[in-house]
Amino acid sequence: MVSDRRVKLTVLAALAGLLALAAGAGAAHQSPRLIVACALAALPLGGLLWHGLNGLGSRSAVRAELRDPVPIDRQNLVDNALVSEARMEHAPIALFRVGPAGEVSALNANARRLVAPGRASDPAALYRQLAAQPVDQRGMIGFDTERGIERALVSVSALTLHGSAQRLAALMPVESELEAEALNAWRQLVHVLTHEIMNSLTPVASLSRTACALLEEFGSALPADVSADLVTAQGAISRRADSLVAFVGSYRSLSNLPEARPERVRLASLFERIAALVDPAWRARGGRTCFTVEPQSLELMVDAGQLEQALINLLKNALEAASGAAPEAQVTARLARGGRLRIEVLDNGAGVPDTLAAHIFTPFFTTKKQGGGIGLAMVRQLVHGNGGTVRYARSVGAGARFIISF
Repeated sequence: MVSDRRVKLTVLAALAGLLALAAGAGAAHQSPRLIVACALAALPLGGLLWHGLNGLGSRSAVRAELRDPVPIDRQNLVDNALVSEARMEHAPIALFRVGPAGEVSALNANARRLVAPGRASDPAALYRQLAAQPVDQRGMIGFDTERGIERALVSVSALTLHGSAQRLAALMPVESELEAEALNAWRQLVHVLTHEIMNSLTPVASLSRTACALLEEFGSALPADVSADLVTAQGAISRRADSLVAFVGSYRSLSNLPEARPERVRLASLFERIAALVDPAWRARGGRTCFTVEPQSLELMVDAGQLEQALINLLKNALEAASGAAPEAQVTARLARGGRLRIEVLDNGAGVPDTLAAHIFTPFFTTKKQGGGIGLAMVRQLVHGNGGTVRYARSVGAGARFIISF
């Protein structure tokens, strides 16, 4: 309204100025110079009048359009388009557009988050995989992230928009679900195996001890060499049965982990407690450990006891794998890209061969002569139970490097 009033005042002022000039020119008809001067002065006033009248006309047209209601069918089309756009933007899968030349662009929020810092480490490599996917076929792809290799289910559809052939790629990361299912399957398998083995071992161990006691009591009635052989045989059976009971009991802990009880934990304090527990063993080997938190105020919602146990297991493995005279381990906690908390455990040992890296977290798998294959499997269970992931990463130098991400 204020702008309309100003335009009207401008038009009136221009008209008044033109009238005054016209009157002056009429009075000065005997003076050609004055007539020319009045004509020149009228030019800017005429332009001002023209722009003012145009402004009033456009505003009147806009008001007329606003007064006219939008047709119902057109309004329905607009509403449906907005609803479809909102559904696509917040779809629970990542949607990408693949152009005719193979160019790829993110179409919704999940897709943009997937290629944002902290997720896909190399978005260009992910785009190349999407562009290479065949149409109307589902497949599994893997791409590198801050948390390690992540697998995703991808499906591509072909469509034509405005005469241009395009493809729509739908990507659903499934790494967390697959890992959770694998852990549950291992947990159930271990539970069944340990239950059945323990049911068979317990009477064997009990009967072997009874047989040893009977031989001690009545062995004198037998020939000396026979009695000695029986005592040796029964002793071996008893020791092996007891050893297997202890061995199976250690695996039972994999299937009976208590639920995590998260609490706010200051990582600097947690690292101090771990250092007090592991430093003596490392110093006895002539080595050392180094714990770093950046920043010192870094906190995490986690079960402190379970995270401590996971890190202690990693450091124990590192010490056992160290072959040099001065083993070293570095434990670092910091915020990574995307606001994720990242804990790295790095040692200077022999590392893990590439051919074995994919199996080191599998229960029962071990490369040690006296190992039981439970240490890293337990680490994985503990970290996953607290909402994190753990992976083995190839170190730049010598040694092994484990990354825990939350």
